[in-house]
Amino acid sequence: MRVGVNGETVEMSPRPGQCLRTALRDIGRFEVKKGCDAGDCGACSVLLDGAAVQSCIVPAYRAEGREVTTVAGLGTPDDLHPMQQRFVDAAGFQCGFCTAGMIVTAAALTDEQTEDLDTSLKGNLCRCTGYRAITDAVTGVRTIEKSTEGPACGRSVAAPASARVVTGTEPYTLDVAMPGLLHLSVLGSPHARARIVSIDTSAALAVEGVVAVLTHEDAPPVAFSTARHESRDDDPDDTLVLDRELRYVGQRVAAVIAESVAAAEEGRRRLVVEYEVLPAVLHPADALAPGAPIVHAGKGPEARIADVERNVVAEVSGTTGDVEAGLAAADAVVTGTWRTARVQHTHLETHGAIAWFAEDGRLTVRTSSQVPFLVRDELCHIFDLDPDTVRVFTTRVGGGFGAKQEMLTEDLVTLAALTVRRPVQLEFSRADQFTVAPCRHPMEVSVTAAATADGTLTALTLDVLSDAGAYGNHSPGVLHHSTDSIALYRCAAKRVEARAVYTNTIPSGAFRGYGVGQTGFAVESALDELAHRLHIDPIEFRRRNVVVPGDPFVAAHVLDGDLLFGSYGLDQCLDLVDEALAEPGSPAPDGWQVGVGVAIGMNATVPPRGHVSDASITALPGARYLVRVGTAEFGNGTTTVHGQIAASILNTTVDRIEIAQSDTDVTSHDTGAFGSAGTVVAGKAVALAAESLRESIIGAASSLTGSLPTQGVLGPEGVTVDGALCSLDEIVAAHGGPLAADGYHGGSPRSVVFNVHGFRVAVDPGSGRVAILDSVQAVDAGTVMNPVQCRGQVEGGVAQALGAALYEEMRLDETGHVTTASLRNYHIPQLADVPTTRVLFADTYDALGPLGAKSMSESPYNPVAPALANAVTDAVGVRPHALPMSADRVWRMLQRDQES
Repeated sequence: MRVGVNGETVEMSPRPGQCLRTALRDIGRFEVKKGCDAGDCGACSVLLDGAAVQSCIVPAYRAEGREVTTVAGLGTPDDLHPMQQRFVDAAGFQCGFCTAGMIVTAAALTDEQTEDLDTSLKGNLCRCTGYRAITDAVTGVRTIEKSTEGPACGRSVAAPASARVVTGTEPYTLDVAMPGLLHLSVLGSPHARARIVSIDTSAALAVEGVVAVLTHEDAPPVAFSTARHESRDDDPDDTLVLDRELRYVGQRVAAVIAESVAAAEEGRRRLVVEYEVLPAVLHPADALAPGAPIVHAGKGPEARIADVERNVVAEVSGTTGDVEAGLAAADAVVTGTWRTARVQHTHLETHGAIAWFAEDGRLTVRTSSQVPFLVRDELCHIFDLDPDTVRVFTTRVGGGFGAKQEMLTEDLVTLAALTVRRPVQLEFSRADQFTVAPCRHPMEVSVTAAATADGTLTALTLDVLSDAGAYGNHSPGVLHHSTDSIALYRCAAKRVEARAVYTNTIPSGAFRGYGVGQTGFAVESALDELAHRLHIDPIEFRRRNVVVPGDPFVAAHVLDGDLLFGSYGLDQCLDLVDEALAEPGSPAPDGWQVGVGVAIGMNATVPPRGHVSDASITALPGARYLVRVGTAEFGNGTTTVHGQIAASILNTTVDRIEIAQSDTDVTSHDTGAFGSAGTVVAGKAVALAAESLRESIIGAASSLTGSLPTQGVLGPEGVTVDGALCSLDEIVAAHGGPLAADGYHGGSPRSVVFNVHGFRVAVDPGSGRVAILDSVQAVDAGTVMNPVQCRGQVEGGVAQALGAALYEEMRLDETGHVTTASLRNYHIPQLADVPTTRVLFADTYDALGPLGAKSMSESPYNPVAPALANAVTDAVGVRPHALPMSADRVWRMLQRDQES
């Protein structure tokens, strides 16, 4: 059939039942993204005869004889459509995966529809921005600075890929046409715990287009963890590529490789598997009970599991001071237990990877990952490969939030490529994200807090039970980091007892905040309650007890000696929020009860136990520079900041900086983009390389002109000596080889960041609905490298945390099946759900970060839920003890209070 696509008539031959989105991608229109397959996210939106539609639910045949306009048809990077330009001018994206669909929908809005964006954009989801920047973009508010001239750091310059992102020409992981590409379809276990007795593959192999079937008999018997850290010893080796023992519903049983997705899925359906169903344990408390099924029976210390026979994957225990004496000395004691739910990352680009053998014979993996170097190293470990024979790289990554610090697709596509010696692709569906990909650790957290009448803490205890799910993944690290929530407070007596427990449920993994969000909900709620019992203002109570420079950081024990106060802005943050909440607030609906709440979060700027980065910068012809760095860009904004750092130190403009990144071939090593380390580790490596190159350039100019190095000043065009310019091109030409410099940072010593959040809320006693009237977060980010971008990171973290606080909960039935397996029945915030949050910056300069900067990606998440719970408590006089604080849960809480 003939279809007009972006003004050009094309021939299409859609398959029976094929949707318009996949038909467009089949002809190379990769700007049309896949986010959900159900019309729930809007990432695939196109114009069909001028009307915005979600192409994943439009049958392809309906486009016959009609005109389809994708985002690339609206404008090009050199000639942007007005709406595309608005998204550039307002920094209306972070990862950018939703942006193509968002712009297409926005471009078709009438003036009347633009006045009601809550309704007009309800079908377009964004997980990164928090929607303020999107609203600015659609309504024409400019926040990005026009000129690239002047000092680069501290300015709101545009992301280098802006024009490509808004036109759909910036490639993501699977936006590539590869000849001979095969596809994988994976059969998941229907049982929470079972052993494979046999797999009959004959019917699957008989399907036309099926090339091979992989089972546990084809996989290497090498145990590993899907979690990736600099030291692979940080995580338990409890996983196999394909295992005969199945420990949760959805675990890989077998994988079918075929010429098309349809053939692979049909082959998967025809696999015949005989299972021996085994007793399962679905709740962490049950897993600890005597006689409970052992999830990883037979695995010893070599797997780095704390206590296999008790199902304990990791534990933390420690006491400082005399807790009993601290309790006895107190005038008030609060004890309570708080619970948090499973939460899905819901990045709009699902997990995916392609593996193939390049012309030079090297295994090459193109993947949606935050950690390409660590993926390469683990693939070499599993498959006994020489690192020199393996290349792993990412293009732009469509969101991550910690989920893509896991290796969930790369191992299987590697096994497939090694088996069939052809390119092989695996792409998760949205249902896979909910049923296979790890989620946020659900936790049960008990806190006891005690203080004297003047508000001095005398005892603080923390008891954590974390549900690791079927595999350990990040559970040891998340558990240890979660206990750091009490290191924020000075207290002579502290006790921690924490365990992460195996269950036969979907595995838990890394998620923004890395455990502190869960325990912080409990600790900040308990301390708020304690302040009220002592009749002390909650902010004042915190002022009296938070750590200050000179204090040690103490949780279960004194934290690593490399954790320092590089700067301190917590006092400013408390004051900023206090002042903001003292201002007249937004009005509440009649009959609703109003309350105010605050909470604090503290986070290390770099993960402990090693996070390293190598970087290099080369001077190029035309007074330009090439920065090579390993960090992946997935909406964290590191590409922008790295360019700003290099431009600032080299005294040039950001448009003269090119970035090559996230490829094991471009630099020696980079631990990865997690733990908010993109600025303070990789950025520090870039800064060190830039400083070294600056001195080399000035030195080379000195040799060329016969002047002293101290006489030269590097500028955008070259080195000026006594008023005369020695151009960079002259210097490079005379150098006799590449003029380059390297930088390395080992991630230590580490600083701390602080976030204080405040809410004013209204609660409807009749329905339990919570309305946010005012939201403010003050942050200590050191030198704010890019104010609009940093504000966006905070807003995105707040929006994601609001989802977990009010709506989001992955639910499992009594057999271990995830029942919330689509966006339609799992509520991530829409534009209408997210209030505008005022973001306020403390004025600090961090001695440890590059040019005074700190990290600010994951920490904004942590204080949101407790601040909201404290505000709800202030409004209705009853304290929530579980997340999410959905309307029905709040209503039942109020009913129980009335009945008691």
